[in-house]
Amino acid sequence: MPAGARHESGVRELRGVPYADVEGSRPLELDLWLPDAGRDVLRPLLLFVHGGAWRRGRRGDMGPRTRDWSPPPFARIAAAGFAVACVDYRLSGEATFPAPLDDLRAALHWLGRRSAELGIDTQRTVVWGESAGGHLASLLALTHAEPPLAGAVIWYAPSDLTTARGPFAPDDADSPEALLLGAAPATVPERARAASPLAQVRPGAPPFLLVHGDEDTMVARSHSQSLAEALETAPSPVELCTVKGADHGWHGLPDSRVEEVFTHSLAFAQGLVS
Repeated sequence: MPAGARHESGVRELRGVPYADVEGSRPLELDLWLPDAGRDVLRPLLLFVHGGAWRRGRRGDMGPRTRDWSPPPFARIAAAGFAVACVDYRLSGEATFPAPLDDLRAALHWLGRRSAELGIDTQRTVVWGESAGGHLASLLALTHAEPPLAGAVIWYAPSDLTTARGPFAPDDADSPEALLLGAAPATVPERARAASPLAQVRPGAPPFLLVHGDEDTMVARSHSQSLAEALETAPSPVELCTVKGADHGWHGLPDSRVEEVFTHSLAFAQGLVS
C-alpha cells in the first residue's frame, strides 16, 4: 500500500484503492482516511456507504450539506480516531440486489485481510450510511456475522421495501426500489423482504442510531420509526433522533444544526468502540 497523501487536517488519505474485481463490472474501489498514528496502534474502522437511490452517487459524498466542509467530514472522523473507508458498490443499473450488499461484504473482507498493514481493528467496525446507503448499511449491520459489526449510524434511510410509505409504492415498476430489486417489489415479495432491514431485525443486533427529518418528502420518517420499534422489541439497543424541520439530505436545516447532527452521530460511533 502507498503511504498516501497528507491532508491539511493531519490525516492520511488514499484515493481509488481497488478492493474487488467483479466479473462483468467495473473494478470496485474505496477511499481511505487514516489517523496519523503508528502501525502498533490499531484504530477502529468506520465503513461509509453513500446514498443516491441505489442508482447513482459517489463513494466520498456524505450528502449535499457536507460537500463544502473544510476539513471534509471524513477527515474529521479520521481525526477523531477512526480509520475511514468510503466504498463503491454496484448501482442498480449495473446489478440488482443483493449485489450491492455483497460488495460491502467484499470490502469488509478486503479490509480484514489488510488490517495489520493499515493499522485497523475490523473487530471494531461501525457502518455509517445516508439514504440508500443507510438502507444498505442497516442490512449489513443486521446480517453480517464474521466479524459482527459494533454498530450503525443511519441517516434518513428506507427500512421497508414491502409496504407503501410516503412516496414509495410497492407496485411501481419504475421506482428506485424496483430498479434495485429488478422488479416491482410487490411482484417479488420474498426478494423485497430480504432487502428490508425491518424484516432482518433480530435479538442481539448491534446498536443503531437512526436519524431522520420530520419533514422528509423522499423517505417517510416512518421507516426509521418502525425500525426503531422493531429493534426495541427484539430487544436490541437503538436511539431514534427525529430532526425537527429537516427534509431529506438535511435540507431546511441551518448549517449549525447540520453540524450538531454530525457531531452527535460521530460521538455515538465513538461510544461504540471506546
